Amino acid sequence: MDEFALINRFFTSLGRHSHGSQADTVIQGIGDDCAVLSVPSGQSLVVSIDTLVEGTHFVAGTDPAQLAWRLLGASVSDLAAMGAEPAWVTLALTLPAADESWLKPFSAALGEGLAYYGINLVGGDTTRGPLSLSAQVHGFVPHGAALLRSGARAGDLVCVSGTLGDSRGGLECILNADIAANDYLLDRFYRPTARVSLGQHMRRYATAAADISDGLLADLQHILTASGVGATVNPDLLPISTQLAAHFDNETAKRWALSGGEDFELCLTVAPECWQVLCEKAPSLAAQLTVIGVVDTEPGLRLQTAEGTVSAAAAGFNHFASETRNS
Repeated sequence: MDEFALINRFFTSLGRHSHGSQADTVIQGIGDDCAVLSVPSGQSLVVSIDTLVEGTHFVAGTDPAQLAWRLLGASVSDLAAMGAEPAWVTLALTLPAADESWLKPFSAALGEGLAYYGINLVGGDTTRGPLSLSAQVHGFVPHGAALLRSGARAGDLVCVSGTLGDSRGGLECILNADIAANDYLLDRFYRPTARVSLGQHMRRYATAAADISDGLLADLQHILTASGVGATVNPDLLPISTQLAAHFDNETAKRWALSGGEDFELCLTVAPECWQVLCEKAPSLAAQLTVIGVVDTEPGLRLQTAEGTVSAAAAGFNHFASETRNS
């Protein structure tokens, strides 16, 4: 099976999942040198790309269906952090071989994910080499409404969505044969859910946002640096799932919630008055968030402990750092 047959068989049919404001935005999708796309009036285009590499982001032999969901969830999470509506994706696959037994479940799961998020696959590339997957996602946000990292102000509350540390717990189940597998934690690692609706709703309440991919401390520090402020976080307020707490000790769970990474939840800063309005007018949205700290004027990131505040190193994953992710 050559490259063009591969594309036609497994991916051409995946370009038909758009809905909402992007339903008529694909003028030409898969099958030409470029996709021809139309941005709706009054909307800005936001773009992000993510790559998964075998041996770095997943172990050899990982179920290709799981990889499809993980790639899409991780990529769309960036759009969620901007408050954007997903629209299109381009896909680049580097494959050791045109293996139909791998491509069929990957393509099927990718189609499910595209339908879930309402995204059109509009193009991409395939080549031979060590297994690597890249997805470039595109989305729309009203002009001037995108959530940026640079808007946090002293006095804002630091909030996070969902629960943290679960993905790192799932990874531990994969890597450590002495740890009993936990379906919930494994699902959080393999199938992260991008908080798209929450991000869109939070455009009217949040001052800044980032998705938690490298770890809470690292991604919150990105917000603080871009905004020229600092913050203090209380580790006792971190939202930790009952599954993670039951599977690992409290200190490990807290450490992974702070720096484990790849939870693909949202970290947002919200002015106190907006938080009050959010709780009163949109309690279902507020219920998805946990306040864990406060933005202040002192540069840096600190943790609140029983002995007082201590400086927190923004530990997280960095592909080219001299040290690997804390475990």
